[in-house]
Amino acid sequence: MGKIVVMEELLSNKIAAGEVVERPASVVKELVENAIDAESTSIEIMLQEAGLAEIQVTDNGKGMDEEDALRSFSRHATSKIMTEHDLFRIRTLGFRGEALASIASVSKILLWTSNGENIGTKVELEGGKIQSCTPAPIRRGTDIVVKQLFFNTPARLKYLKTIQTELGHTIDLINRLALSFPKIAFKLSHNDQTILQTSGRGDLRQVLASIYGVSNARKMIKFEAESSDFKIYGYGTLPEITRASKNYMTILVNGRWVKHYGLNNAIVEAYHTLLPIGRYPIVVLNIETDPMLTDVNVHPAKHQVRLSKEKELMELVKKTIRSVMHRSQQPPEIKEKPVRPKPQPSYQFDFFKQTYESVKPPQNEEQDTTTPIATSTPLGPEDTNWGGTPKVYEESSPLTEEVYPEEIIEQKEPFPDLHVVGQIHGTYIVAQSEDGFYLIDQHAAQERVKYEYYKEKVGEVDATERQALLLPLTFHYSLDESYRIKESLEELHKVGIFLEEFGSSSFVVRDHPAWFPKGHETKIIEGLIEQVLTNRKTDIKKLREEAAIMMSCKLSIKANHYLTLHDMEQLLVSLKNAKHPLTCPHGRPVIVHFSTYEIEKMFKRVM
Repeated sequence: MGKIVVMEELLSNKIAAGEVVERPASVVKELVENAIDAESTSIEIMLQEAGLAEIQVTDNGKGMDEEDALRSFSRHATSKIMTEHDLFRIRTLGFRGEALASIASVSKILLWTSNGENIGTKVELEGGKIQSCTPAPIRRGTDIVVKQLFFNTPARLKYLKTIQTELGHTIDLINRLALSFPKIAFKLSHNDQTILQTSGRGDLRQVLASIYGVSNARKMIKFEAESSDFKIYGYGTLPEITRASKNYMTILVNGRWVKHYGLNNAIVEAYHTLLPIGRYPIVVLNIETDPMLTDVNVHPAKHQVRLSKEKELMELVKKTIRSVMHRSQQPPEIKEKPVRPKPQPSYQFDFFKQTYESVKPPQNEEQDTTTPIATSTPLGPEDTNWGGTPKVYEESSPLTEEVYPEEIIEQKEPFPDLHVVGQIHGTYIVAQSEDGFYLIDQHAAQERVKYEYYKEKVGEVDATERQALLLPLTFHYSLDESYRIKESLEELHKVGIFLEEFGSSSFVVRDHPAWFPKGHETKIIEGLIEQVLTNRKTDIKKLREEAAIMMSCKLSIKANHYLTLHDMEQLLVSLKNAKHPLTCPHGRPVIVHFSTYEIEKMFKRVM
């Protein structure tokens, strides 16, 4: 007797359900995607107990007749693809023909559907078996109710989280679907309370306001670009609005929400040096391309996608977002006001010169300036606000192939004309202009200046600038680490780290560039070697970036370091000449603005 047998259909459906139906959000995803594919313009999702008790999805799509309604619960039954050729040009969200059969096998289902022409159909199923099929009202669209999810697979219930956690997954899903399809009116309710509702008018900014709040939506800038293979567009928050998780970045490929590590990194790199470490932007990135360049048939859940010409796409995303963000990085717009007398700093300078030496506390260079900066606006639990409100371009000009984003990136950011007033706590410089006053973090300011200097130096290491060491520096690593370092010796040489092999797993440095910060040579060399060991692939551009950041940080003024007025003036001149003077290399703000209006409002001069 043969040992190999063909599984029963119900058993195979339950196995398929293990891949497709992971939690209530998975059911909602499949049902809503079917509604979208049915050309619905209004979709309502109603949950009871986060979907564990009941999930109801109602749409006004094309609906089905009785024959299709019954066939739709068969495995591999689909209206999306008919031939092998269709598999390589998938334009719908669903296509595998497994979802309804998998969901039905682990739940109890009621389906009402009609194409609006013939009498409707009501189908009742339990555990994948059809219990009844009766006539129903002629209402164009489909209404499907899923009850008692996993009632016949109790082991799956043990792995579900709390109601709030499961509800959170569904909310996140509907948020992304609403961002994908702003022309569809979505309504999500839980236990008869509305959680999300969109208008379906096609305005993506309105959807963003519904999901992330009006204040955040106002600080999102539109970006757009196109190449021969891809068209990208969407919105990204100004650097002052950040989140602690990458989960707020939504990537859509031909309307499908996908998870893509490379594109996530491209977005993060676009904000490089604009955001603090460990903080991320809110971004909605739409990518339109020929379906032939995508493969969504990677996993049954359809969350993953493979892309042809991936490197070109990531470069386009990075340059487009970065150029738009840099153009938006400027001090608050100066509005026309009654002419005020021009500031006269000389009196203030004389006052500070008379009192400076008498009040100058002892210097302390050990404290770093990594503490949060006080701003004129209280920080929320998620947002990082710089105090001032940069000018927001509501609609940025589309970037086409004729406009090169890298040229825009190199344009110098504007910086106000400032007159130094004094210093606070040996850490912040106070300066004024015609539109108010500014606080400048002296450490962050000098870090930005020195970063741009060292970035240029590291990019062109000159052999004539090498300085020999009286006592060579020796570095020891494990055997596997030493092999990794040996593979990257050439890249390390390009950033001024001239390692020589010194035994099986040791290295020696006999000289280094003369412009290396004195006293910090060992830490810088160790830090860059650590970068090589951490990253699987050595990227010379990132290595140079890291070297410049490390050196600028080591040499910059620390907190509680009191400066003369001349030193403060010179620092502001150097900062004004920097290409990107508003943030330090780590993404922290350098300057905070308090407008004259804000000051007058605090003192009740204006209401």
